[in-house]
Amino acid sequence: MNATIGTLPKPPERLQRTQSQKWMWYILPGQITNQGLNIVIPLYVIALGGGIGQVALIVALQNAAIAIGSIFWGKIIDRFHSRRFILLVSFLAVLLCSVAIYFTNSIVALYAIAPALGFFIVGRNPVTQLLVMESVQKNMWSWLFARTSVISTLGMLVAMAVGTIDSVYFDLKPYFLICAASSGAAMALSLRVKGGGFHLERSSVAHSLHGLSYTISHYHFVFPKVPELHDFKHIITIFMGKMTNEIGIFYIAIFCFNLGSNMYSTAWSPFLVSRHFSNSAVFLNYMVQMAAMLLIFFVAPRIISKIGEERSTAVAFAPRILAVVIPALAIPMMVGSVGATLAMISSCLLVVGFSIFSTSSSIIFFKSIPQGFEGKYLGVNSAVTGTSVFAGSLITGEFTKAFGYSVLFLSAAAILAVSLALFVAYFRYRLSHKTG
Repeated sequence: MNATIGTLPKPPERLQRTQSQKWMWYILPGQITNQGLNIVIPLYVIALGGGIGQVALIVALQNAAIAIGSIFWGKIIDRFHSRRFILLVSFLAVLLCSVAIYFTNSIVALYAIAPALGFFIVGRNPVTQLLVMESVQKNMWSWLFARTSVISTLGMLVAMAVGTIDSVYFDLKPYFLICAASSGAAMALSLRVKGGGFHLERSSVAHSLHGLSYTISHYHFVFPKVPELHDFKHIITIFMGKMTNEIGIFYIAIFCFNLGSNMYSTAWSPFLVSRHFSNSAVFLNYMVQMAAMLLIFFVAPRIISKIGEERSTAVAFAPRILAVVIPALAIPMMVGSVGATLAMISSCLLVVGFSIFSTSSSIIFFKSIPQGFEGKYLGVNSAVTGTSVFAGSLITGEFTKAFGYSVLFLSAAAILAVSLALFVAYFRYRLSHKTG
């Protein structure tokens, strides 16, 4: 397997470019809806009188539903090989959930709507992955996955720009109708997807470094095989004082990385509101973050190509940890224009670290998958990621209420530092067994 990421290739044939554009533009409005709802729902919970505890619980329930939905929709694809039908159901359900939130003024109702939203919104992910791999030849997967990543990030940027402007003139409710309209547009564009079935297996994404990187960086959970207890033996044996395979260290490091990261991301919007940021200022903060993400997307591969994936993974922790430490130590300054500047610096450092990390760690994971075990390794990695994201959201609420935001962010930074130490141990273990 070739595990290098360089400059993005261009399609050799004009026909391939035309065929790709027939379906892929549903990604843009779909991502506008997805990112918009991710930001506006916590803000709406706070507007209804909720706090960090209610926000964290709703986010945790939604993350759990996303993991369950990933398994469910994956099984549906495997069984019926559906394309257009799954997209239409997914976008229609998201549209209805957006409208339902518009009409509700109850946090209790959001405990039911948000998980339903998470369950259906994830349905399009495996379809998109397989559409990429079936639209062009294998040597062009990298180009099309990169193209979909750029479109996805543009969608996030548009969602935040619309939210920034909309929340200046209106309260949050009309934004849900904008999300509903965007989901309707995605539904209309998905009609351009052919109605036939897929010929590839979902585990095929593990055969493409760019496909794997796209999956990990967008938190798409892939369960070609639902993991059983014995599939986690490489993790379990470490806690028993044994080492059956160094991949167990990698999984634990990934768990800590996502746990610490999600503690920060779950608390971020409530924290900004607690520092008297307006809804428009919160959206603006995320818009700047999305712009930084789009820029670093083109720089990260060059960094990794120059210094290697192992060093890049370690280096990526510096901006990530710094991003989490800044609000912890600068809480008294997190008001007004100074606070807005610090918040933007923190947000941008966060995505700089994540963009480098997600790409470099994808290369490492790609190299670690034995041939014939793609489904098992992808399933375990998705389970570990899903569990850590859920746990990070769940503990954030009560932890923050008990100890405050400063201690929460410092704890998240400490967990990220543990993840870094585990990655260093993983690299040294691999090196010693290669040279031994």
